[in-house]
Amino acid sequence: MNSVAVFCGANKGAHPWFEEAAYELGKTLAERGIRVLFGGGSVGLMGVLADAVLAHNGQITGIITHQLDGLELGHPSVLDMIRVESMSERRVLLLRDTDGVITMPGGYGSMDEHFEALTLAQLHLYQKPIGLLNVRGYYDPLLAMMDNMVDNGFLRANNRNLCLDAPSVGELLDKMEAYEYSALPKWH
Repeated sequence: MNSVAVFCGANKGAHPWFEEAAYELGKTLAERGIRVLFGGGSVGLMGVLADAVLAHNGQITGIITHQLDGLELGHPSVLDMIRVESMSERRVLLLRDTDGVITMPGGYGSMDEHFEALTLAQLHLYQKPIGLLNVRGYYDPLLAMMDNMVDNGFLRANNRNLCLDAPSVGELLDKMEAYEYSALPKWH
């Protein structure tokens, strides 16, 4: 992988391990020479991720809406900053030039971005690895819900496998490196 989009919260979360994981992810991606595309923010896990990439001389591109940048939420040290009109345009650009997606713990925005990537993968429009960094079980309920979707006939098992997950940065990156796209040609 040469580049990944990282979706993560605009908050740091209630526990220090979320911030620690964001820093570890940014550091590891920089050390592996993997370019990071992210939401462009200076706050929350986005800011921690960007600070880590920059501190370890990594390449990083921010993609932020004019509205969010106008609220002074853009990361001032990220020199490669793309400003767009809408969140939809932001999501398209975050996925367009990447070799994979990593979603860190986050809220509605992170889930929106993560599930858009999975939907595009199911439609054969994004055939690259999509992973959840499941920090201390944060995503366990979501993973159980995805399994429930399979059990109840709303999601095929092959398509469930489009979502990778791991509790650590190294393990997730290893899974992503070994990933082979395998969505079903039809939903039914």
